[in-house]
Amino acid sequence: MPGPTAAACPHCGWPDEAEPFRTMSAHPTAAGGTLWTRCACGSLQARVVDDRGTRVVSRSGPSPARTGPAAP
Repeated sequence: MPGPTAAACPHCGWPDEAEPFRTMSAHPTAAGGTLWTRCACGSLQARVVDDRGTRVVSRSGPSPARTGPAAP
């Protein structure tokens, strides 16, 4: 379980240090790699993987399909 200061998705609270809900793609880079993942709420996340570990560097809002009723 993450500690009280651990980063988490601001939309649903899924901990950033947990396994991604779904990995969309992975790309090697000179420093390690970039992962594009989806959070449990549908937020698209860019994760950098390097010698310092894995961290979320960018994320979108949650998927509209998961945030409430569809628009008319």
